[in-house]
Amino acid sequence: MTKHNVAVLGPIPRDYIITHNNEIIQKYGCATHTAIAISNLLENKGTIYPITHIRKQDEAGIKTLFAPYKNINTEHISSEADQGDVIQLKFVDQNKRIETQTAFMKPIMPADVAPLLHCSVFVCVPVTDFEVPLETLIYIKENSNASIVFDAHGPTTALTVRGQRVTKFWVDRDLWLPYIDVLKMNLEEANCSWFQNEYTLEDLQNNEEIDPEQLPKFAKYCLKHGLKALYVTLDSRGTMVYTLKNGSLQQELVPSVPVKTVIDTTGCGDSFAGGIAFSLLDNPLDFIMAAQFGNAMGAQRTQGKTFEVFKSLSETQKILSETYSQNP
Repeated sequence: MTKHNVAVLGPIPRDYIITHNNEIIQKYGCATHTAIAISNLLENKGTIYPITHIRKQDEAGIKTLFAPYKNINTEHISSEADQGDVIQLKFVDQNKRIETQTAFMKPIMPADVAPLLHCSVFVCVPVTDFEVPLETLIYIKENSNASIVFDAHGPTTALTVRGQRVTKFWVDRDLWLPYIDVLKMNLEEANCSWFQNEYTLEDLQNNEEIDPEQLPKFAKYCLKHGLKALYVTLDSRGTMVYTLKNGSLQQELVPSVPVKTVIDTTGCGDSFAGGIAFSLLDNPLDFIMAAQFGNAMGAQRTQGKTFEVFKSLSETQKILSETYSQNP
């Protein structure tokens, strides 16, 4: 049996969440969703290595959180610098939220990933632009054969001096694309990644989601500059998957996995990335199946406040079979 190794790069912030139902949730987020989602799917077939920097006061809580998951190795979670993220999330509706960050992790540098170049996949889930630098992606690409799955939430998010988390244009996008295999983003992040030569002030004030007619152009541009696949999530509608075949753009909508009641959407994108990374371990070119797994893990994430929402591989495969009329 082939044993897989997966590295998860990103912060483990102390999240203070006010849901769209005005419920208050406090928990560790971001990379925890990715790692635990993969853990439940991977079971005894490999090891997950979270790579991050945290505060000393959070170390015991984070190690305790991961303790039940025997395939998660916590040796590369470092509190040496005593720097980690603290974030408040106030949801104004099911998907949109106001974010404030009051503490900041040390960036994940090449030295942090150097011991783990044997991993098959590096899945990067930064939430702010400084956490997983381009330098680190270049190092991984130049020193391993691993696939890199990257979440655009990081480079399209910046911090003001008042701790406000604000969207920003990913102006240096073209420097990053050659070092990313699979890029995931939502419509707002796509808009931040596909910009005009010049905007009017009115355009900038009303600039939120990418024009749907521009998505194929944006996707083809990214794919021709290094990506193997681009995923654009469409909330409850599902995920658009873009690839190139013989130079021609291939696009397919993979419908979402339906859920009856949404309890908490925090970490859905991180969970989606985990589903993609897991699927690509054994099927590195089946980007549609990866989207199905991503949708399934994102849907599971909405179903509660704890990490118990994540199901086993067999349970997830049953959900996928029921949703997509095929067993992946």
